[in-house]
Amino acid sequence: QVQVVQSGGGLVQPGGSLKLSCKAKGTILNIYHGSWYRQAPGKQRELVATDRYDNSEINLDSVKGRFTVSRDNVYNTMYLQMNNLQPEDTAVYYCNAKFLGSDHPVTGYWGQGTQVTVSS
Repeated sequence: QVQVVQSGGGLVQPGGSLKLSCKAKGTILNIYHGSWYRQAPGKQRELVATDRYDNSEINLDSVKGRFTVSRDNVYNTMYLQMNNLQPEDTAVYYCNAKFLGSDHPVTGYWGQGTQVTVSS
């Protein structure tokens, strides 16, 4: 079975940086379509970025120029590099991984989420 495991969250001061990882286990397939979401307390979940194996995009205007996405296909891991973090970036961050094939759900597999807190 496929499992998606996240790590890299934590507490950081404004202006600091964190790098989140999202590793897919239990499949030899590369992640076809990866995505990053975040949800702050009392707020709606929002799309942060997408990563489609051969390209990537920052979807959230408020983090453009500060966040970047990358991946390592050998280890089937996606990364979200977050620089110049601000208090409004505080949220639980989730990743989602989708794979080709009818035996995989079209909704993909979700990571467990990781807390990012930006505070002085």
